[in-house]
Amino acid sequence: KTSGEVIPEFEMPKLDVATISAQNRSLLGVLSFTVFALLTAQIWQDFFVAVQAFQDIVLWTFTTSDDPAAELNKVTLATLIYTLIALVAIYVGVKNLPGLIEVSVLQRFDIDNGIRFAITTMARYVVIVAGVMVGSPMIGLDWTQLGWLVAALGVGLGFGLQEIFANFISGLIILFERPIRIGDTVTINNLSGTVSQIRMRATTITDWDRKELIIPNKTFVTSQFINWTLSDTTTRVVIKVGVAYGSDTDLVTKTLLDIAAENKDILDDPAPTAFFLGFGASSLDFELRGFVENFAQRLPLIHALHTEIDGRFKELGITIAFPQLDVHVLDLPKPAS
Repeated sequence: KTSGEVIPEFEMPKLDVATISAQNRSLLGVLSFTVFALLTAQIWQDFFVAVQAFQDIVLWTFTTSDDPAAELNKVTLATLIYTLIALVAIYVGVKNLPGLIEVSVLQRFDIDNGIRFAITTMARYVVIVAGVMVGSPMIGLDWTQLGWLVAALGVGLGFGLQEIFANFISGLIILFERPIRIGDTVTINNLSGTVSQIRMRATTITDWDRKELIIPNKTFVTSQFINWTLSDTTTRVVIKVGVAYGSDTDLVTKTLLDIAAENKDILDDPAPTAFFLGFGASSLDFELRGFVENFAQRLPLIHALHTEIDGRFKELGITIAFPQLDVHVLDLPKPAS
């Protein structure tokens, strides 16, 4: 059960100093290489003039107009090399962008770790989209003329890619609306665990056995689930106790409240309560209810309360009930003579 499991400890994926330094060193390395390349271009101008032969190697041509007489644009080997260099620069930027944003922007503000994760993730998406939009015209990929591709994507989204697209959009909703965050304890479809990763298509939940459950993002947007630690980590623990018929109900109630008051893990506000709920088939049914500050304390608290109740009841002579069955025999067979 969820109330009786030890929660795996997870921290928000913060960028530590070593990671930030490594990413900044990578970016500085790229910037240094860029400056070096520019200086080299100035010094070796004559050499690069000779290398302009790459511009004469035409790989393919394209036009941005429907007019047959329009001038053809050429994609040369040099253009392809420049495009590949741009793709490498985009890859380096996407990989090291979180460290740059953390150092230059986010450290200046008191921002929750979940918001930081959302900002860096969206920044990566923006860099990828911007890089594709800028680099594609260099090789003749004009998005305004690809109506057939948009139509094909629409058909694909309507059939095979529908779930993938829905999970991607749901992932964006999760990042901004934040119904779950990394480190939250959740229960969905009878599966409980701690959120360890939020990715583009799916969210990873680590359960109590340390198994990783891959849940599509769409599930968290369209289905009901329990987030035990969304806005408040305080939860209630309920201990059910059945005592034998004939027991002193006032003494049972007082004993349960005394045990709760002596336990340091049970909060004083809201105060613990004990109730005599009813007459069971074999027992008088009681409940002890108390609130615990941290979800991870539930299992140790339940263990401590059960142990203390059992010991205290034995001292006071209160019998914890067990199922009983009374058999009434109306007629006995006469013994054989």
